[in-house]
Amino acid sequence: MNLVIDIGNSYFKIGVFDNQILIHKHKEKNSQLNNSVNKLFNNYQEIKYCIVSNVSNINIDNLISNKKIKFFNFSSSLKLPFTIKYESFDSLGNDRLALVAASIKLRPNSNNLIIDAGTCITIDFINSKNIYLGGSISPGLEMRYKSLNNYTSRLPLINKSNNFEFPANSTESCIHAGIIGGVSNEISVFIDQIVKKYKNVNIILTGGDAKLLSKTLKITIFANQIFILEGLNSILNLNKL
Repeated sequence: MNLVIDIGNSYFKIGVFDNQILIHKHKEKNSQLNNSVNKLFNNYQEIKYCIVSNVSNINIDNLISNKKIKFFNFSSSLKLPFTIKYESFDSLGNDRLALVAASIKLRPNSNNLIIDAGTCITIDFINSKNIYLGGSISPGLEMRYKSLNNYTSRLPLINKSNNFEFPANSTESCIHAGIIGGVSNEISVFIDQIVKKYKNVNIILTGGDAKLLSKTLKITIFANQIFILEGLNSILNLNKL
C-alpha cells in the first residue's frame, strides 16, 4: 500500500492507495497532522511506501523515518512522467508538479491547462508531448479579500461569494465583483491565450475554491480534492520500483 501526504499552507490531505485505487482519504488542519499519520499507520499496517509533498514549514521527516517503509520527500529530482522546461527549477513548487502529473493520468498525451484555486492561484500548462512549460502564480481569493481589509481603513472583511452582478451597486457586491469577477476574467484571458496557441486544450480546475469559481468560469473538467493525491501516487509508483 502507498501513503500519500500533501501538506499545504493551512491544510493537509492524506490518501492511502492500494496500487492505483484510493481506499482512504482525509483532510484536516495542519495542526492535526501528527495524530492523523499515527492513526493511519495503526489502521493500515500494510503501508510499505510513502511520498510527502510539503510546502509548509512543518518537519514531517522524523514522524515518517521511524516507520518501516520506503519514504520519498517529493522534489523535482524524482522521476517524473514529463519533461520540465522551467528556468528557476529549484523554486518550482511540488504541488504544481504533482498536479501536472495528475493531469497526465487524467488526460494522457494531451495539452492540459491546470488551474489550482487555493491559497494561491496557480495555472500550469503541459503540452501533448509531455513537456511542462510553466504558467502563472497570483494571490488566492482569501488573500485578496483580506488584503482589501488590511490595506484600507474602511473596506470590510467579508466572506467569499459569487453572488454578484457587474456593475455592482453596493460596497460588498463591488468587492465580490472585483475579486471573484476579476479572478474569473484573469483566468479566462490566460485560457484564451493558450487555446489560441494550442488546439484541443483540456482545462482542469481544482483546489479549495474550485467549486466557487466553477460557476463563473464554466470549466467542464472539475477535479475534486483527491486530484493532487492521485498525481503524487502516480509519481510514487514511478519511483518505488
